[in-house]
Amino acid sequence: MNVTPTRLKEVLVLEPAVHGDERGFFLESWHQQRFAASGIGADFLQDNHSRSVQGTLRGLHYQLSRPQGKLVRVVAGEVFDVAVDLRKSSPSFGRWVGVVLSARNHRQLWIPPGFSHGFYVLSESADLLYKCTEYYSPEDDRALRWDDPELAIEWPLLKGRAPLLSARDTAAPGLRTAPVYL
Repeated sequence: MNVTPTRLKEVLVLEPAVHGDERGFFLESWHQQRFAASGIGADFLQDNHSRSVQGTLRGLHYQLSRPQGKLVRVVAGEVFDVAVDLRKSSPSFGRWVGVVLSARNHRQLWIPPGFSHGFYVLSESADLLYKCTEYYSPEDDRALRWDDPELAIEWPLLKGRAPLLSARDTAAPGLRTAPVYL
């Protein structure tokens, strides 16, 4: 497995060894010992599967008092996946990183606790699988505005099409007024 730090050093791009032939391919998407040796000593409690149509933007989501680490991968389609550092005490507070994840490139993104997460669907549709280090807690769930000028995320939006957003994501606060981690 190849592990590449991003400009947010705790957020990692993971490229598993893919063994393929004319029948298809095989890869290890999770191997506790190998991931721990790469700096991801996470105990995952919940797996999620999300399907979205092209142009959907989900996020930027986080849980405030029960932060989730997420190991994200795409098993069908392609997305632009984003993590934002929401740890007020961090030197990279308010900075973001974006990575293209696809069924074709097999990349995974490790987003540690203390970061918000979102993605934009580039393909006709996309299926994401992600492992979480904490259970989903509806009362603790928060969202950060996807187009906050202070964050200045460079989303690769489809020309002439506004992203498909939930009402919650449309109304999410910007970084200045959103609750964040200490």
